[in-house]
Amino acid sequence: MVIRQRRYSKEELARRGQELYESGIRQQVEAGNEGKIVAIDIETGDYEVGDTIMAATDPLFERIPDAQPWTIRIGHRAVYHFGSRSLKQNQ
Repeated sequence: MVIRQRRYSKEELARRGQELYESGIRQQVEAGNEGKIVAIDIETGDYEVGDTIMAATDPLFERIPDAQPWTIRIGHRAVYHFGSRSLKQNQ
């Protein structure tokens, strides 16, 4: 088992990931993929889409073994939500 080290704070990882997602990746992946997960390497901007976090990050790590991935559920504000109602219902 490979143990990967995070090189960025959670805040920096989220800031950079969100910036990459909003600056171009969103437009490339949204159509037909709502509810899927996109994993973005915050250092290279490469990304993968999958049905689960593992399905998105595993191919990313295969291509970029030292990737620093940030994930988001396409069409949502975060990968997971807590409570009985989704964020989209409250908008």
